[in-house]
Amino acid sequence: MCGIVGILSDHEAAPVLVEALKRLEYRGYDSAGIATVNDGKLDRRRALGKLVNLADLLVHDPLPGKSGIGHTRWATHGAPSVTNAHPHQSGPVAVVHNGIIENFRELREELVVKGYATETETDTETVSLLAQSFLDQGLSPRDAAEQTVARLEGAFALAFLFDGENDLIVAARKGSPLAVGYGNGEMYLGSDAIALAPLTDRITYLEEGDRAAITRDSVEIWDAEGRVANREVRTIQIDTTRIEKDGHKHFMAKEIAEQPMVLANALAHYVKDGRLDMPANLPDFAGIERIIMVACGTAFYACQTAKYWFEHLAGVPVEVDVASEFRYRDAPVGPNTLAIFVSQSGETADTLAALRHVAARAQILSVVNVPESSIARESDVALPIHAGTEIGVASTKAFSCQLLVLLMLALRAGAEKGRLDKAGLDANVAALATLPGLFAQALAASDKIQATARKLAEARDILFLGRGPMYPLALEGALKLKEISYIHAEGYASGELKHGPIALIDPNVPVIVMAPANGLFDKTVSNMQEVMARGGKIVLITDRKGREMASEGTWQVIEMPEINELMAPLLYAVPAQLLAYHTADAKGTDVDQPRNLAKSVTVE
Repeated sequence: MCGIVGILSDHEAAPVLVEALKRLEYRGYDSAGIATVNDGKLDRRRALGKLVNLADLLVHDPLPGKSGIGHTRWATHGAPSVTNAHPHQSGPVAVVHNGIIENFRELREELVVKGYATETETDTETVSLLAQSFLDQGLSPRDAAEQTVARLEGAFALAFLFDGENDLIVAARKGSPLAVGYGNGEMYLGSDAIALAPLTDRITYLEEGDRAAITRDSVEIWDAEGRVANREVRTIQIDTTRIEKDGHKHFMAKEIAEQPMVLANALAHYVKDGRLDMPANLPDFAGIERIIMVACGTAFYACQTAKYWFEHLAGVPVEVDVASEFRYRDAPVGPNTLAIFVSQSGETADTLAALRHVAARAQILSVVNVPESSIARESDVALPIHAGTEIGVASTKAFSCQLLVLLMLALRAGAEKGRLDKAGLDANVAALATLPGLFAQALAASDKIQATARKLAEARDILFLGRGPMYPLALEGALKLKEISYIHAEGYASGELKHGPIALIDPNVPVIVMAPANGLFDKTVSNMQEVMARGGKIVLITDRKGREMASEGTWQVIEMPEINELMAPLLYAVPAQLLAYHTADAKGTDVDQPRNLAKSVTVE
């Protein structure tokens, strides 16, 4: 969601804040702003729209000062506008906020009675007004911030900047991530390490309920009970060059193209000398009787795919839940249950809440892209996917790496359950080594896919079909297309076509069929015939054998290399991603930052 940065420096803060916000722009983008303290005076600049608008404003109306906070917004309360943009300032205090203040209405009513007038539609303004009220009572800035945070309900990462305080930022974290960075005579604050990567490699992650008083020379952290807390200072490794487009038109294009490399990287971490080499502290699947998998969005579809693998390879029943629904239905969890939580950021609010809901009742394993994230830290064991930094809002390389790690986990489960012998395990692990090369071959179809996408860009509705493990890929393909091209798209199990969706078929509704020539291919071809008999246009994504068997009468055919049936869902993610990307590009939409979406969803 929103992105927060802060700096206490011996140099002008505004340029550094704007540069850091650029690295957080993927988290929110409808407005941006910064506030600084200069010669003891608090001031701010805010702009609607993309961050470049704030940068332009600062050229014409500079904001001096060596202490500052900044924010890039994804609207929750209040429409995008300069008035609703952060930082919010109430008299001598400015605040930036990521999250939702759930009791802001009650607090606002209380403040209005006391004579504190509101000017915005946001929940965050209540935070700054509340802090002002405590300052007016004679409290110090630090105590005013502490008393303010104590009154708040909801999820938040907060940073306070005060008039007359050139060497103080007060921060607080509950639910939303926040990190403190250490420099030489400088200190930094950021929603994640990406924002701070060019400034420092020494990071402390605030934990749930933490508050922090930051100066140029030190940081004092205390927990929710007011006790001084010693949090670990970690040295992080972020390749800042991975946060550039490297000649690609969009981050999404770059991240699609990086998939052979990141898959090879993930394999190098988990396969040694031709054998799986996963962490020793993984649960023993021999004693696991049930698996619950919980995630949101694209990660949810990765879990739905992995359900096929775990049940087929290990014979373990698997239940897959949308994180935002899981804890509210209070599903029974037995002692021999493994709960797997999948999240790219490791900070997804719904997924984290679901994890905490069952943490005392099940073994917790997480699959994440950020090893230092909240979900990773609160799991019994965390498996990093090694996808590297992903900036595009529509997940691509992280999805592929999630699938790879889940498949390797399912192979291990099959071996420990005794359903997969050594020869079978070795053969499957050897097949995994071919994935980077096969992905490179799949990417070579980009030009063909681009030509098809230009035609798809004219459609208003598109259907995706798939059977077996291709069904979750159909759902993922539809999600990718609609979130960045804004074309209405739906994914269905091919066999469900005649149970309702076939009513939508006409010559104006393209149907994309994901169908490698496997044991389910003939049944999928029958569904294709039903579409074509009603004038529907089929885009068939298959391999050479499938093309030879079933291309007659289709509108377009996209050929993928032949692949081990078990691994086909990984490979077929590539054409789904490229179709979405090229269709959106043909329509001229904002590929990397599609409307209304944010990369990291840190509120429920």
